[in-house]
Amino acid sequence: MASGHIAQCLGGILARRAGATVAVSGDLCLNGAQLVDGVRSLAAGLLERGVRPGDVVAVVGFNSIEYMELLLAIPYIGAIVAPLNYRWSFEEAVQALELVRPSAFIFDGAYSSWALRLMESQSFSSICLYVTIGDPVNIGQVVSVDHVKRSCRGTTEMEPVSAPRDVGLICFTSGTTGQPKGVAISHTSLIIQSLAKIAVVGYGEDDVYLHTAPLCHIGGISSCLAILMAGGCHVLIPKFDAKSAIKAIQEHKVTCFITVPTIMADLLSYSRKDKISGCGSVAKILNGGGRLSDELINGASHLFFNAAIFSAYGMTEACSSLTFMRMNNPEVEETKNQLTKQSEGVCVGKPSPHVEIRIGRDESNSTSSQMGKILTRGLHTMVGYWGNSTADTPESVRNGWLDTGDTGWIDRTGKLWLMGRQKGRIKSGGENVYPEEVELVLSQHPGVAKAVVFGVPDSCLGEKIVACVSIRDDWRWVDATAEHQGEGKEVSAHILQEYCRIKNLSRFKVPRLYYHWSRPFPVTTTGKIKREELKAKVLACMQPRSSL
Repeated sequence: MASGHIAQCLGGILARRAGATVAVSGDLCLNGAQLVDGVRSLAAGLLERGVRPGDVVAVVGFNSIEYMELLLAIPYIGAIVAPLNYRWSFEEAVQALELVRPSAFIFDGAYSSWALRLMESQSFSSICLYVTIGDPVNIGQVVSVDHVKRSCRGTTEMEPVSAPRDVGLICFTSGTTGQPKGVAISHTSLIIQSLAKIAVVGYGEDDVYLHTAPLCHIGGISSCLAILMAGGCHVLIPKFDAKSAIKAIQEHKVTCFITVPTIMADLLSYSRKDKISGCGSVAKILNGGGRLSDELINGASHLFFNAAIFSAYGMTEACSSLTFMRMNNPEVEETKNQLTKQSEGVCVGKPSPHVEIRIGRDESNSTSSQMGKILTRGLHTMVGYWGNSTADTPESVRNGWLDTGDTGWIDRTGKLWLMGRQKGRIKSGGENVYPEEVELVLSQHPGVAKAVVFGVPDSCLGEKIVACVSIRDDWRWVDATAEHQGEGKEVSAHILQEYCRIKNLSRFKVPRLYYHWSRPFPVTTTGKIKREELKAKVLACMQPRSSL
């Protein structure tokens, strides 16, 4: 086996936490010995049913103890776990499955229809095993996770095995065209990312960690592994909602969790509504997926009054966090205040010890000699995009440096400042959204001549998705309410929102604001849309109106 394997954390859990509670979900509560036995028996059961080293196993479902066990059990036998985003439409999931060609498909009850459609399809003959998380379902040859475990309880002899090239995880992210890309991540990357979080945030075996992030995202996965390696206790709720999260924090004395601006905004809103006075057990909060506004930081510091709040900057291709910054430390208060006054970007802190960052030349930026592409190098970077040959791998990866796709600069103290995304990628509610994908869907509407999509700053979502739309000559724009469904050749914001959903665009990608653009879009001499100029025009006159 390789020098490092994420399943090696099981030995530490068994040695230090065998009798201690390490996982809680609803009425289910496991100690360390039970969790380790669950992972090992599940691994042996999958092997017994034909899953082999190098195979890809796709998983879709909400957070659960079984899902967490799968994140270790699948790589334990040298297979590769490929979590699917539960917020995808079925059609988007199919694109990902076509990319990785899994040998097994594991799902919870909410996604039984996906399994049924896959079994009926002639396109996925590679899938030889269907497994359901939770209660058994009456579909074909589907077996439950418990059934897979049953014959292999007490397995102790098996040693962890690594897949070729040390790949343990395929984590999906959208490409510039909106098509899902499978980021192949090694055991080594996952281990050093976990150790970085333990070192910087300070996770330990006394921590009680609430899973607010889905286990299909790299942030949720890497933090889960960090807590497993630290020997802490996991509290799992199926998916985030503020009421369930606050209840879990109070009931289980949660000490740490991760957040994105949307989650923090929901927690603060719920706490004000229900007059929650404070959650004093929380000692550590790690924010990612966009910077917390000063308003959110102040609110979080009041609600979680004992918590150190950290912010992280990273990406899936770098196995999550590259830099960290403490947000509510008096020593950085001056810096935090400057962020709203300066135009040099947003400070995202310093790299963790294993991360190398440099600024590469950005040919598109001629205004600053110190600003450029943010590049990173080290064992934390991805093995590559799944299914791509070496020739298809970006040049910046082949020569050792990964281009993050972002632009920024490094100050004299070593802090990284983020200016923006090289190609207009939108970060909304912790999700990556690419304008081109949304524009393609909107442009398919018979009344739309052209659509331009971009993000604008939003205190809750990080960025809110905005669509500027020009309509065809024989169509009419109407300021319609939700009740007005459109008559004849009419287009409205509500009609376009519904159209996006009908076209199977994930809900988090659907624009929230629409502007009827009644004049020519600004373009370059080569005919390309000047997206930033258009965005600036919209920001300058954003108000309750739908035509510009």
